[in-house]
Amino acid sequence: MGERPTMVKDGNNGAGDFLPDVLDLASLRAAAARCEGCGLYRDATQTVFGEGPRKAAFMLVGEQPGDQEDRQGHPFVGPAGRVLDRGLEEAGIARDDVYLTNAVKHFSWVPRGKRRIHQKPTAAEITACRPWLEAELAVVEPRVVVVLGATAARSLLGAAFRVTRHRGEVVPLGDRLAVATIHPSAVLRAPDREAAYAGFLSDLRAAADVA
Repeated sequence: MGERPTMVKDGNNGAGDFLPDVLDLASLRAAAARCEGCGLYRDATQTVFGEGPRKAAFMLVGEQPGDQEDRQGHPFVGPAGRVLDRGLEEAGIARDDVYLTNAVKHFSWVPRGKRRIHQKPTAAEITACRPWLEAELAVVEPRVVVVLGATAARSLLGAAFRVTRHRGEVVPLGDRLAVATIHPSAVLRAPDREAAYAGFLSDLRAAADVA
């Protein structure tokens, strides 16, 4: 467990105003369920918090929950999650050594008929949710952070970081290491899925090599 990081109470802290006083995964998850740090909570079914062991060697950070994650309350349980599970197995990363989470904890979507269509989180929403991600990093203390896609990269590595330019590279993230790659959903959208998956797998293997 750890003490809550100091936050300036200026009325614009997003999730910072909802952090518990003592940080552990159970208290963070309970507090996040009541988060109203940005407007996404209004249309989401529930908060989808991270899951995995407290001292995982790897933390994988995606963009936000998708439709199935929002309904079920767990990260990476939809089609992209199946791509990720396959990649982890083939990269030699044990699922029991992985903490899965997202940069944004609520599903951002727009209606299209009866369907709920994913909408990219705004910069303000990413910033508002960052205290949850910082708290997860502080508690889990992973050796390697795998950054899945541009939204996670913006949250963790800054707006200037480009996944397409630096994917697969080992870069510093505070006192730990990070490797960026595409989001597994990008594999599903790619015209050549086999090539996209091969690149994704190569990036996961790069992360596995430095753990």
